[in-house]
Order: sequence, then C-alpha cells, then structure tokens
Amino acid sequence: MFAEVVHSVADFANQALLSYGLSSSRRAPDALHPYGYSKERFVWSLISAVGIFCLGSGATIVHGFQYLWSSQPPANIQYAALVIGGSFFIEGASLVVAMNAVKKGAAAEGMKVRDYVWRGHDPTSVAVMMEDGAAVTGLLIAAASLVAVNKTGNPIYDPIGSILVGNLLGMVAIFLIQRNRHALIGRAIDDYDMERVLRFLKSDPVVDALYDCKSEVIGPGFFRFKAEIDFNGVVLVQNYLERTGREEWAKQFQEAANQKDDAALLKAMSFYGEEVVTALGSEVDRLEKEIQRIVPGIRHVDIEAHNPKGPSP
Repeated sequence: MFAEVVHSVADFANQALLSYGLSSSRRAPDALHPYGYSKERFVWSLISAVGIFCLGSGATIVHGFQYLWSSQPPANIQYAALVIGGSFFIEGASLVVAMNAVKKGAAAEGMKVRDYVWRGHDPTSVAVMMEDGAAVTGLLIAAASLVAVNKTGNPIYDPIGSILVGNLLGMVAIFLIQRNRHALIGRAIDDYDMERVLRFLKSDPVVDALYDCKSEVIGPGFFRFKAEIDFNGVVLVQNYLERTGREEWAKQFQEAANQKDDAALLKAMSFYGEEVVTALGSEVDRLEKEIQRIVPGIRHVDIEAHNPKGPSP
C-alpha cells in the first residue's frame, strides 16, 4: 500500500509536468528559437520519466527491502482492499482515455499502435498510457499481495509486492527515458517517409544527383529535411525557356553579337544570368512544396545547390 501511495504521488507530479510541457511546447517561434519550442515537451517528458525512476521505483524498492524481514500483517486489510478497488476503477478509466489518445496518434501518423509506442513522434501520450498502465498493473500486484498475506498469514508477501511494483516502475521509466532521449538527440524521420521523398527527388528531371540528405524530428509530427542537389543545368534552362519563350533571348543575343559590342553582349548575358538564377529559385520552391505535399509533417525544407566538382583551385 505504501508503494501505491508513492506511485500515486509520483503519477500526479508527472502528469503535472507533462501538462506543463505540452503548454510550453505550443509557444510560437521567436528570434532565439526560430524552429519553435516543440521539443520542450520532450524535456519535460524526460524529467517525468526520471521522476518515476527515482521517486516511484527507487522509494518503493528501498521500502520493500527495509521491511522484507520485519513486516507485519495489515491491521485493516478490508480498508486496504476498498482503497485498491476504488483506485483500480479510477486508474482504469484514465488508462482507457490514454489508450484512445495513443490510438488516435497512431492513426494520424499511419502507424500501428505497437509501432507508435516504440517510435511514434509524440512520447507524451505514450508516457501517460505507460504510467496509467503501470498504475493498474501495480494495483493488481498490491491486491495479489494482500490476498496472499490474508490467505497464508505470512506478511512477507507485502514487501515482495512493493519490490515488484518498484521494478515495474523502473522498467517503464527506463523505456520512457530512452524514448525521450532519442527525441532530444534528433531522431530521423521514418524510413518509409524518407524513401518517398528521396524517390521523388531522384525521379525529377531537374535533379542530377543528391548529396548529404538528412532529416530530423523537431516536434510531435513536425520534421526538418535537408538535401544538397546537383541540378541539371540543361533541363533547368530548357524549363525556363519554355516558360518565357526562346525567341526573345535568341534575338537579344543575336543583336548584341551582330553589333560586335562586348558591353552589349555582357549586358545581355548578365540579364540572362539573373533570370537563370531566378529560375533556379523557382525550381527549389517547387521541389520544397512537393516534398511538403508528400510528407505534410515536414515544416522546414533546406535545399542547397551542390557542386560535384568542388571549388576551383
């Protein structure tokens, strides 16, 4: 029963931390945090998991070992059973709500619930479900311990139950710590989504080759994608001339060449160079919009022009 009291206190504190993390992560981007505060929920989820490990797991295991050889049968076991029954009903209802939230999150990301628990992009809802699941399981362990004590008259089952509850909380805490650690380090997006983006880029005629493609989760369902692209200059120019018309530029270059005026020819080439650069920017914008259409969660796309030959000596 003491283990469940400690567990309930830790659970309440952790839920408060998670709620604060959710609220803080919704703040708008600013000059110091241009990508926003989405990762802050990972920070508070990590603190919550550490709290479960230290307060919930550590305290209950230590308490169980302290009373392993000096425990006494509960004086009012019927009241303890009543408390466990009421707690089971409340925690069970909370677990159902948390499981529904996880199912919705998995459906939104097109993942199975099992995969979402292990590698979903929002560990907050998973943390709530895991904590509530541990609470329900802990109550079952506490109830089984009281039944064993009542049936056998041996009070040792009480501290054993406390140790089991502590180990359960420790396993949940370690799992959540790992989940949030990966999120804070900067985990890449799912292989399936990454493959879809790369397949599109490789098949686009304006792309000759891809270099240094990277992705990062910056929040629950929010991603950043970066790639260096070797653009096909021939296709780029052809696309531009098809939009603007070849005749006008051919006329300008021909007139400048016929005049045998280097200044006029340089001026025409400069204008043309500016237009090609603008055309390159348009192609980059097109690629970025298509990438965001393929994976809507990609909020930031960084495309750089790559020179495969490297800098000139």
